[in-house]
Amino acid sequence: MRSLLLTAHSWGQSEMIFTIAYKELKVLFCSPLAWILLALIHLVLTWVFLGRLDAFLEIQPQLMQIANPPGITEIIITPVFAMAAIVLLMVTPLLTMRLVAEERRNHTWTLLISAPISITAIILGKFLALMVFFLVVICLILALCVSLLAGGTLDFGLLLSGAVGLFLLAACYAALGLYVSSLTAQPVIAAIGALGILLGFWIIDLIAGDIDGWIHYFSLLKHFEQFNYGLIDTLSMAYFILFVFTFLVLTIRRVDNERLRA
Repeated sequence: MRSLLLTAHSWGQSEMIFTIAYKELKVLFCSPLAWILLALIHLVLTWVFLGRLDAFLEIQPQLMQIANPPGITEIIITPVFAMAAIVLLMVTPLLTMRLVAEERRNHTWTLLISAPISITAIILGKFLALMVFFLVVICLILALCVSLLAGGTLDFGLLLSGAVGLFLLAACYAALGLYVSSLTAQPVIAAIGALGILLGFWIIDLIAGDIDGWIHYFSLLKHFEQFNYGLIDTLSMAYFILFVFTFLVLTIRRVDNERLRA
C-alpha cells in the first residue's frame, strides 16, 4: 500500500511538472519574444554557417593535398556550435528573467507558491519549459548542419557530441538564470544579474585559455569544448550535471523559504 501511495504521489508530481512546463511554453510562444529570439539566433548562426562554408570552399583545393584533411564537420559545424554557445549565453537571461521575477512583479507569484503544488514541481516545470525551447534551437541547428549532406559527408559522431554538449551547456545557463530570477522582483535586474554571472564564466574561459592550471575546471565553455571536439568526457558531463543540480536546489530552497515566510 505504501509503495502504491508513493507511486501515485510521484505520478502526481510528474503531472504537475508537465502542466507547469506546458503553461510556461504556451505563455512564451504566445508572445513575440520566443519567435524574435528564435529568428535572431537562427539568423546569426546561419550567417556563421555560410561564412564557414565559403571559407571551406576556398581552401578545399589545399585540403585535397593533405593526407588526412579535416572534413566539413570540423571546419563548418564545430565553429557553428561554438558560436551557438555564445549566442545562448546572451539570450538565456532574456528568457529566465520572466520565469520568477516577472511573476513577482505581476503579483501572480504569491498565488502560485500558495497553491497546493510542491515548490520542486514549480521550479522543475519552469526549467523543463526552458529546456524545450533550447531543444527547438538545437534541432534548428542540426537541420542547418544536415543540409550539408547535399554536397558531402558528415561526421555524425562529432555532430551528436556537439549537440549533447550544447544541450548540457544550455541546461547550466537555464539553471543559473532561474536561480538569479528567484532573487528579485525586477525582471531587468534578473536579466542583468544572470548576464553578468554568465559573462563572468566566459571570462574564466578566456583566462583558462591563456594559462594552465586548476581554473579551467570551473569554465563552462571549456568543458563544452570537449564535447564540441567530439570528446564525451565524463568529468565535463559530471560538472554540467552537478552545476545544474546545485542551482536548481538553490532555487528550490530559496522559493521554499519564501513560501514559509509567507
